[in-house]
Amino acid sequence: MAQYDVIIIGGGPGGYNAAIRAGQLGLKTAVVEKRVTLGGTCLNVGCMPSKALLHASELYEAAAGAEFVTLGIDVKPKLNLVQMMKQKADSVTALTKGIEFLFKKNKVEWIKGAGKIAGAGKVEVTAEDGSVSVLETKNIVIATGSEPSPLPGVDVDQNRIVDSTGALSLPEVPKSLVVIGAGIIGLELGSVWRRLGAEVTVVEFLDRITPGMDAETAKTFQRSLTKQGVQFKLGSKVTGAKAGKSNVSLTVEPVAGGAAETIEAEYVLLAIGRRPFTENLGLDSVGVETDKRGFIPTDHFKTSAPGVWAIGDVILGPMLAHKAEEDAVACIELIAGKWGHVDYNLVPSVVYTSPEVAWVGKTEEQLKEAGVAYKVGKFPFSANSRAKINHETEGFAKVLADAKTDEILGVHIVGPQAGEMIGEYCVAMAFKAASEDIARVCHPHPTRSEAGRQAAMGVEGWTMQA
Repeated sequence: MAQYDVIIIGGGPGGYNAAIRAGQLGLKTAVVEKRVTLGGTCLNVGCMPSKALLHASELYEAAAGAEFVTLGIDVKPKLNLVQMMKQKADSVTALTKGIEFLFKKNKVEWIKGAGKIAGAGKVEVTAEDGSVSVLETKNIVIATGSEPSPLPGVDVDQNRIVDSTGALSLPEVPKSLVVIGAGIIGLELGSVWRRLGAEVTVVEFLDRITPGMDAETAKTFQRSLTKQGVQFKLGSKVTGAKAGKSNVSLTVEPVAGGAAETIEAEYVLLAIGRRPFTENLGLDSVGVETDKRGFIPTDHFKTSAPGVWAIGDVILGPMLAHKAEEDAVACIELIAGKWGHVDYNLVPSVVYTSPEVAWVGKTEEQLKEAGVAYKVGKFPFSANSRAKINHETEGFAKVLADAKTDEILGVHIVGPQAGEMIGEYCVAMAFKAASEDIARVCHPHPTRSEAGRQAAMGVEGWTMQA
């Protein structure tokens, strides 16, 4: 029976980063992954392919619309959807091959098959051909990630009714697309197909989009998407979906009560969130129980069973790839006898639409609810030199700081390259920086990052460029 220091079940961002760190620390490590490629949902059917399509569709819209004409570039682009999908697939392949290289570099063994716990210190692997083997290890790390959440009455067939995976590979540009759910995944994928020519309607149960986002930021974001042509039906619930050969009939009702209506669309994307993938993992064989939502309770990544750990989307905290990566490093370092910790308040969130939205720390609503006195500094991109030159002036940067100590408590950006800009504030907040620290640091000119600095200046009322 093979003996290991660590066996990780799942080869996504949590699993493969855990494996690499374990290899670096000299632990004999194996990853059990049932996909034919490494990288999990993120690399194969999530973060990476969606960003490839977001980038391509953004360039297509720029070339096909007024943006290129304004810049003095006259072109008449033609969409080649087959090639767009091919370049997406090529990018994904390159990334997954890169992880295989990193495994070899760090002496990590990839065991292909579906893994489950088979008692203390044992992992059972069922290969694609049905053969079963049992591995022995000192530590088991569960990193199986998550899967799209289902909705009663809406059966995903990956034909007319698709989830996020199916929406990445539609065979044609829909004339009409209904997105169920106004969260990050639905809005990103809805943006892709709208840019390529689809009429997009988003149906959301809540009376707002992107739950968890700062309310003012979300309103600005929604106005921008509406201006681009996305239609919203908020405070609405989908009670049924009937797929035909060439369309889908959706039954939609107001959450507050009222008459139902029928919406017709060529395709429907179900994107109401994700749920932890914790079924059939043999948790009961070591006495580990999940909560009602399927999450595994942990204390610093330790489960209730000795030698069994869990990270990423299967435990509480933001269900984000980069959070899983941080969990991975902290968990492995704890296993190796080092210190490991992740501050979930410093995990940033990003929506990769156009404009982008990014935030870290507390929202205004959270600070008000907690009774924390705070100050606000805000700066519009319409007053930022680089944004003006690039014709990307929608949105703002907003800094929330403690009214007494000036410590930065939260930052919210809607605008160009927001996802790149938020990193500065993650570092600042990790070091308990004050808004004045950012305000008095020289930033390069002209850059979008100056908007973040000007917002910091605004906390104390000395914004200089607006």
